[in-house]
Amino acid sequence: MKTIKYLALSLLSVFSVTSCVDINYNEIATTDEQWVYDSPLYGVQKLVTNIYAHIQYDFGNHQRGAMHSSATDESEYVYSLSPIHKFYNGGWNPNNNLTNAWRVYYSGIAEANTFLEKWDKVSLDDYLHNTSGAGDMAYDKLVAKFEMFPYEVRFLRAYFYFELARTFGDVPLVTRSLSNGEANAVERTPVQEVFDYIVKECDDIAEFLPITYETELSLETGRTTRVMVLALKARTLLYAASPLFNPSNNQQRWKDAAAASKDIIDRAKDWNITLGKYSALWGDNSFRNTEIIFGRPVGSLNYLEYDNFPVGVENGRSGNCPTQSLVDMYEYKSNGMSFGEKWKGNQINITQEQPYDGLDPRFELSIVRNGDKWPNNNPNPIETFDGGRNGAPLYGATTTGYYLKKYCDGTVNINTNNSNSKRHTWIIFRLAEFYLNYAEAVYNIYGDADATGDYGLSANEAINVLRTRKDIDMPKFKGSDNFVERYERERAVEFAFEGHRFWDVRRWKKGKIYFEQINTSTFKKENDNIILTRVAKTRGWSDKYYLFPIPFSEIQLNFKLYQNPGW
Repeated sequence: MKTIKYLALSLLSVFSVTSCVDINYNEIATTDEQWVYDSPLYGVQKLVTNIYAHIQYDFGNHQRGAMHSSATDESEYVYSLSPIHKFYNGGWNPNNNLTNAWRVYYSGIAEANTFLEKWDKVSLDDYLHNTSGAGDMAYDKLVAKFEMFPYEVRFLRAYFYFELARTFGDVPLVTRSLSNGEANAVERTPVQEVFDYIVKECDDIAEFLPITYETELSLETGRTTRVMVLALKARTLLYAASPLFNPSNNQQRWKDAAAASKDIIDRAKDWNITLGKYSALWGDNSFRNTEIIFGRPVGSLNYLEYDNFPVGVENGRSGNCPTQSLVDMYEYKSNGMSFGEKWKGNQINITQEQPYDGLDPRFELSIVRNGDKWPNNNPNPIETFDGGRNGAPLYGATTTGYYLKKYCDGTVNINTNNSNSKRHTWIIFRLAEFYLNYAEAVYNIYGDADATGDYGLSANEAINVLRTRKDIDMPKFKGSDNFVERYERERAVEFAFEGHRFWDVRRWKKGKIYFEQINTSTFKKENDNIILTRVAKTRGWSDKYYLFPIPFSEIQLNFKLYQNPGW
């Protein structure tokens, strides 16, 4: 019998805290193609689940503990063993691509193409009069569930193409199964055509998908919804309009991006998608957060905490340490002035000046500083100064003066004799993104942050929806002075460590501005005072880094895959 390569089964896991079933994104075992289609309840839906498993997340799992934030001005990874440093130290090349995106996403696309081509082989007739194998699911609900699968798979294929396009630019656009000979002769499709394909797919499938599965069909979370599809469309259009992919500044692309994000904003309430507390975006129950449109469930784990809890906390290994560059972006509640604007000097006496008082609450929720008492089971205040219990010269101590809090669960215990794990969810789409995406697009249309134009909402008004959330309550944006700088700072703060910064700076073509040099800090104790000293660190940047190199191994197989500029 034929065997489908990569075909895998993964049982759907039921969380004990909820009646909903959540898709398990892990690949487990291969099986026979004929069995898959003869046993659709167990085979076909597991094949779909396996296509979901190609969705990537960034808890440091691909870079030996380092998140992509440490290839940006968000953080610095303290251990030299991670490949993350090669993004800026010259070790990056087509033979050492620093990403598995090409292999992972094209594998997912191949599986999607195969599934869609063989969908007509699926029959549920055996369950018409015998639903014992379907558990409690009636035949009509079983049919309704299976009818969603082709649309889910088409969304996943479109999502994989978005990831490939923003990583490599022009990529082969393949929507059918290929022989080896055909696969080794495909040509790269212009990136705007790839974006157009994604948008059209989203338009074609959105209406067939439900808003949620929690009240329709079977009680499942993690499956493709109409909102996820429209979110992919809106993000794709923003990238298509951005300078990296829109060098002529085609205004229609900005208009399309604004309209798509505004559509999500306007319909969010009807979809029960609302802005909640910033602090509730991560943690054990974050998958329930009504702001998250698309989250990649990772399951119960504690390696993120092992890899980022401060050195000096039992078993804490440190890792992705927030930079002073990022800290300098947080603003004060009193006047909207940023930390970097208020404290411009190289040295700050943080004992006497208390510079962190009154900062944007997102700072405290995202970053651990000297004096904080965290995580929950740590009885001592964090000491990041030289000689402190969490500072140099301890091996692995922060090199920036800060430790990572965001995405780490402070209730996780990594003590040797009393460890536990908690559920984690990687955020892919959330409502806040589309307020900021809209603000960026509408400003690029009118050049006035207070103009509403044809959309009924100004850039400043969209941003202020986020800044005035109950647990944030920051001063409102007004006027257009320095709007681009303030917007980019707001986006960095709002999405810190969520994976946006790595791609935002690239699509803006501002690598030299933000990534060529970063600021870290040293903290020293002098006469009972803690002195912060900014330290400028130069990193390598080349404009060829805007796009990843096509893997050399792929070009060896297919010389039509021309290399990206500079590589």
